[in-house]
Amino acid sequence: MQLEKATFAAGCFWGVEHAFRQIDGVVDARCGYTGGHCENPTYQDVCSGQTGHAEAVELTFDADRISYKELVEAFWQMHDATTLNRQGPDVGSQYRSAIYCHTPGQQAAALESRDEAQELLLDSIVTEIGPVEKFWPAEDYHQHYFEKRGIAVCH
Repeated sequence: MQLEKATFAAGCFWGVEHAFRQIDGVVDARCGYTGGHCENPTYQDVCSGQTGHAEAVELTFDADRISYKELVEAFWQMHDATTLNRQGPDVGSQYRSAIYCHTPGQQAAALESRDEAQELLLDSIVTEIGPVEKFWPAEDYHQHYFEKRGIAVCH
């Protein structure tokens, strides 16, 4: 196994975590916060919109079974990358679309994939793409949220 990390923000992290867990080659997915400016943010802190964090999902994946590019392609399919700071009824900068890259190679692949995805869309992709900073795991009750509650989707 060749384990690597990938981090994505695509709105409410519950659905994003669940969707990535369904993909063969994803070994683990955990909800959390990244892209902000304060240490140890809580869900309440992030929901205030004052910390700059996005709700995000950090993946551990087996690069022998799935490529980073395939994960980015799945990311484009699981949300609307053309809405700024909004996914469905969830509004705020914490619900922004972003790809947080762990390596320069990931960043190059994400940018290339974004450009390919943009060719198929009328509206502009607003997804932020840049290096990951600190990832703060969300509180335990957010992890495996759908599985714990026996539900399939947020909305």
